[in-house]
Amino acid sequence: MATEKLTESENMPHSEVHYFNSYNHHGIHEEMLKDEVRTKSYRDSIYNNRHLFKDKVVLDVGCGTSILSMFAVKAGAKHVIGVDMSTIIVKAKEIVEANGMSDKITLLQGKMEEVQLPFPEVDIIISEWMGYFLLYESMLDTVLWARDRYLRKDGKGLIFPDKATIFLAGIEDGEYKDEKIGFWDNVYGFDYTPLKLTALTEPLVDTVDLKAVVTDPCAVITLDLYTCTTADLAFSLPFNLPIRRTDYIHALVAWFDIEFSACHKPVRFSTGPHTKYTHWKQTVFYLADVLTVEVGESVQGKLSCRPNGQNRRDLDIAIDYKSDTQDRGRIAEGHCEYKMC
Repeated sequence: MATEKLTESENMPHSEVHYFNSYNHHGIHEEMLKDEVRTKSYRDSIYNNRHLFKDKVVLDVGCGTSILSMFAVKAGAKHVIGVDMSTIIVKAKEIVEANGMSDKITLLQGKMEEVQLPFPEVDIIISEWMGYFLLYESMLDTVLWARDRYLRKDGKGLIFPDKATIFLAGIEDGEYKDEKIGFWDNVYGFDYTPLKLTALTEPLVDTVDLKAVVTDPCAVITLDLYTCTTADLAFSLPFNLPIRRTDYIHALVAWFDIEFSACHKPVRFSTGPHTKYTHWKQTVFYLADVLTVEVGESVQGKLSCRPNGQNRRDLDIAIDYKSDTQDRGRIAEGHCEYKMC
């Protein structure tokens, strides 16, 4: 069956059209389904807690191919409503039918904020909303809107997952920084410094070897999906990174951990360099300076993040940092700004 892409004529800005169209193709869903850390964590949190899902009405926000919806039905849900704006939902309906669940799963194509659900409230919201650096693409806004509009109001409604924490650490990555950033110093004999400055403002989504981590990690922010608001998604918070070994710091690396705390036995997974690969990888922020650090010291600073003013699905991120060694009279500090788009 052929599917049509969204167009800007449907009263959506270009950025929104691009976002939803990016999920039309099966390839991106294949990558997510093959991410075993992601998919098995959701499966285990649902299958191992059938007592929570039995006879419940479940809302799957951004259902994609409906894998989470089908997990919920297998766990005994009375009915599941899956909502997705992208045309992958056409294939999702075929998948649901092929698995004999059409009577248990209702799939609606449209924006969560605009569709009309067949139930006035739901018992459980499930969603795989996380983006790079946790907040890229701003799908959490939609989950919070669905929580406020549809989750039962007696305090017994559940959200899967319900906690997310962003971590930060310092890494030694001189070789790659020279390759990525230093390349612009001499491009076939020409000075490309203007593009070097641009490269420094673009975070790199990639896997980081655990051996490159120079500091202890710091939990910068934890979001509780039962209580947080969209205002909490714009923040400016301190961090402190104790130095593990004498080395250099060329960049800071960020990742996130996810928790399903409603489970009888909590299910958690991490996207950090210390654990198994996920499709989210890690997010690397190269510093303008190279920090020389020694065991016993620390790097302090502030991580700021907010949705971009022109495109709310992009992120404006700033990092202020300071490494202060009084006994050697060395102070290094700086301010870097990044755009994640």
